[in-house]
Amino acid sequence: MNVPFLIAKRYFISKKKRNIINIISIISMVGVAVGTAALIIVLSVFNGLEDLIRSIYGSFDPDLKITSIEGKGFELNEDLITRIRKTPGVLLVTEVIEDNALLRYEDRQMVIKMKGVSPNFFAQNKIDSAVIEGNYQLQRGGNNYALIGRGVQYQLSIRATNAIVPMFLLYPKAKASLSLDPENTFREKPIMVGGVFVIERQYDDNYIFVPLDFARDLLAYGNKRTSLEVRVESKRELKTVEKRLEEVLGPKFEIKNSDEQHLSLLRAVKVEKMFVFITFAFILLIASLNIFFSLSMLVIDKKKDIAILASIGASPQVIRNIFLAEGAIVAFVGAFIGLALGLLVCWIQETFGLISMNMATALVEAYPVKMKLQDFLLTGLAIFIITLLVSIRPARAAAATEVRDNI
Repeated sequence: MNVPFLIAKRYFISKKKRNIINIISIISMVGVAVGTAALIIVLSVFNGLEDLIRSIYGSFDPDLKITSIEGKGFELNEDLITRIRKTPGVLLVTEVIEDNALLRYEDRQMVIKMKGVSPNFFAQNKIDSAVIEGNYQLQRGGNNYALIGRGVQYQLSIRATNAIVPMFLLYPKAKASLSLDPENTFREKPIMVGGVFVIERQYDDNYIFVPLDFARDLLAYGNKRTSLEVRVESKRELKTVEKRLEEVLGPKFEIKNSDEQHLSLLRAVKVEKMFVFITFAFILLIASLNIFFSLSMLVIDKKKDIAILASIGASPQVIRNIFLAEGAIVAFVGAFIGLALGLLVCWIQETFGLISMNMATALVEAYPVKMKLQDFLLTGLAIFIITLLVSIRPARAAAATEVRDNI
């Protein structure tokens, strides 16, 4: 039988007299509950934002991206690409030539990011589902077509249904001499608009997709490629396939998974989440100070009880544990209520999306949330540490109470 816990429980649920100590204990419990619920909700929103970022870029990014450690591009030969394709776990390999180019349409122009891709590019991502006008196919009937972002279309006022007026892509010649004549400075190739896509503003405002041969001729790349994009057979084997490719390619190439391709953005979200956790942990600490005051007042109020317990043989450790248990009961009841409330709010938001972002440019209508077990465990651990910190001093004071002065 846990005597300290039973006595602490009696102090907590006693209905004989409701004094200021009980009121402070209730306030402490409410403060812990509100702080805990808020922490769970905010952490779940950050989890949702992290998943939203992954889902947005997942329609554009490959499972693995191979680039050269040195220089903008690398020479691609049949032996190299055969070794990559024969690597266990590799399903598709897409050749990519990507660089900045000048896009001109009628009398308007802008610098864009041109991405030339081999025909199997759309077999390993979901960009085809993001096409809102026209067709995603880059080669039809022997003709080349470009797939452009909605932002590019708006900035140049491009008519996607126009089958007469082409766009022109210009790229500086490698050894061009200074001249006012663009023909001596730039290579220029026309291409028709085949479709318009909407993924995310960063891509919509900057990217256009063209056939690999078109990009190779415009940039005069020959056998050079800026990257190879790999689709793996199973997402569960992603790390394994990445290690196999590292062994096949050697130290001259860099291989990145989807998260590593946006490492700075995801790291920023994680850092913000960490600072939010620290901030709310301090708020919980401030809310838990009421536990310190209520326990200190309870020690003063129960000095006679403490003296009686000591006189019948209760050790200082038992008395200390009574008040530690009292603080734990107040904190953990509040924490349980807060965790349950946070879980309920997150479930409602995840299921029904009641709280809207109220932004016309938002990618989703409601705030995304995702609950993770580790957030609940970390929150519980934080409450345990805080409770121990605020309860230990009053508990020691109770254990040091003089018996003779209080009988």
